[in-house]
Amino acid sequence: MVEFQTVKAEEVKFGKNNFLEIARKKAVTDEGENEFLAISRGFFLPDGTKRFKKSLAIPDEKAIKDFVAKHIKEL
Repeated sequence: MVEFQTVKAEEVKFGKNNFLEIARKKAVTDEGENEFLAISRGFFLPDGTKRFKKSLAIPDEKAIKDFVAKHIKEL
C-alpha cells in the first residue's frame, strides 16, 4: 500500500473556479519513501471543496526541475 503525504503546496487561482497547485509530495511504502513534485490542475465545487482534474509528477532532481522551470519561462 502507498500512502501519499503533501509536504508543502502552493496554489494559484485562475478563471471562475479553477486552480493550479505545485506541491512537494512523499510516497510512503513498506519499502521506503520517495519524494516528488506534482503539478495539478483542479476546480472548486460550490461548497469550496477542491477537486483535481489532472496531475503531472516529476522527480525531485535538480536537472529536471531546472529544465522544467527554464522552458516554462521561455514558452
